[in-house]
Amino acid sequence: MESMENIYINREIRIKEYFNAWINNNPSCLTTLFSSTITYTECYGPVYYGLEQINKWFLDWHLKGEVIVWDIKQFIHQEDTMVVEWYFECIYENSRDGFDGISLIKFDDSGKVLSLKEFQSKAEHYLPYAD
Repeated sequence: MESMENIYINREIRIKEYFNAWINNNPSCLTTLFSSTITYTECYGPVYYGLEQINKWFLDWHLKGEVIVWDIKQFIHQEDTMVVEWYFECIYENSRDGFDGISLIKFDDSGKVLSLKEFQSKAEHYLPYAD
C-alpha cells in the first residue's frame, strides 16, 4: 500500500502539471487528472460538470486569454482533501488582472479530482497600522 506521504507528493506533482497546462495552453493532462464526474467551481461563479465541460471551458478560455503566472505558495493536505494557495495572473480580452486565491480539492479513491472549488482574494492588501 502506498504511503500517505507518497500520495500527497503525487497529488502536488499533478496539480503543478495542471497549473502549467494553463500557462502553456496544453490540455493534455485534463483527462488523467479529473474524474469524469468532476464538479469545478470557479472563484467568480461559473460551475462546470463533467470532463467534457472542463475541456470545452479550457479551449474556449484560451481563445480569449493567456495565463501569465499561476504560482503555488503552499499545499495543505488532509486525507482525500488538498488546499492549494496560489497567485494567478492573466490577460483576458486584452485586460491584465491578477489575484491571490486558494483551491479546495477533493480526490476520489482512484486519485482523480472529484471536486475543485476556487476562492479569490480580490482586495488589494495593505498595512493599516504601518508606520
